[in-house]
Amino acid sequence: MQSFEYFCPTEIVFGHGAESHVAEKIRKHGGSRVMILYGGGSAIKSGLIPKIERLMLVGGLAALKVVGGVKPNPRVNFVRHAIREAINAKIDFVLAVGGGSVIDSAKAIALGVANPNVEIWNHWSGKIRLTKSLPVGVVLTIAAAGSETSDSAVLTDEESGFKRGVITPRPVFAIMNPEFALSVPRYPLFCGIADIIMHTLERYHSHIDGNDFTDMVAESLIRNVMAQSKVLLNEPQNLHAMSEIMWCGSVSHTGFTGLGRDRDFSAHKLGHELSGRFDVAHGASLTTVWASWARTVYVDKPERFAQFAERIFGITDGTVDERARAGIDAMENYFREIGLPTNFSELGIGVQSDGELEFLADMVTAGGTKKVATFRPLDKQTVIEIYRKANC
Repeated sequence: MQSFEYFCPTEIVFGHGAESHVAEKIRKHGGSRVMILYGGGSAIKSGLIPKIERLMLVGGLAALKVVGGVKPNPRVNFVRHAIREAINAKIDFVLAVGGGSVIDSAKAIALGVANPNVEIWNHWSGKIRLTKSLPVGVVLTIAAAGSETSDSAVLTDEESGFKRGVITPRPVFAIMNPEFALSVPRYPLFCGIADIIMHTLERYHSHIDGNDFTDMVAESLIRNVMAQSKVLLNEPQNLHAMSEIMWCGSVSHTGFTGLGRDRDFSAHKLGHELSGRFDVAHGASLTTVWASWARTVYVDKPERFAQFAERIFGITDGTVDERARAGIDAMENYFREIGLPTNFSELGIGVQSDGELEFLADMVTAGGTKKVATFRPLDKQTVIEIYRKANC
């Protein structure tokens, strides 16, 4: 193993009835004046938000603010509004009930309330580094982004179209009842599964060798998620498959699947601009660009891609180069099998002009002034090349 530092302080309560611990955990982490944050009306209609409110009341707590309306690709204007409401109500704890977009918004609100004189987008644009935050807790309702255990959050500025991810404090606890995820519609469910896999892939592809156990963890997680996702294709109410995927989603973004090496996140950087520009699902933006990225950069270390092909798909025939390319093809075919896009037309945005590809590349690389990612640091022309391969 190579050297690393690892700290993941999020407390996990997993399984049937896990939500019954919500008041206990809020009090444990210092909360008394709570904002509940959620996304769409389904959280109300399903009875989940009222149930959480009742559990809090039984536990001696009350939700002083219940704020809904978080959208996918969470918006900074919504966060600004919620910060003002939280400050006025003297909130000291933010409880996210939902998935990645709700959790990321909660992280931003917690930072904004703790730093009331700071424009919150200044943190996401890199002008200010904020560390002071209210505690955030999570009741997870979808297996996807892993934000319930991660030290990062993504926001979109609607006016500029910029979508940015930054470092944030991790949630203090995550309550995970896989039964809640069984009602998630098929497309967002499989977009979330793609995000789980991508969080692992983007730590897996590295030039740093000598992390055998980390490789085994990452490979086992990917294989398990792929296998369980195929179960859900035919049995969408299979609780065992959902529970496996939900836990893998949390592990995938703790950093544990990448210990001892750097993380690349090329597909995320490329995909963020697609979802920020065209308001498409995050997971779908990742599968749209991943194979095009892989076919562009695999030549920098084909042995790594060949290892992936063998251990994930059992591909052993051919040269190193042939195995590497076959593994990329197999991953792309898997994304199609679960109904996700692998190019711009499948994503629903159509073939884009050269000018639009250059605009997207400028967004990724700050107008060509910086390179992004680590496996191969991507300059503007390489980003355009990757987008062009997906532009069909």
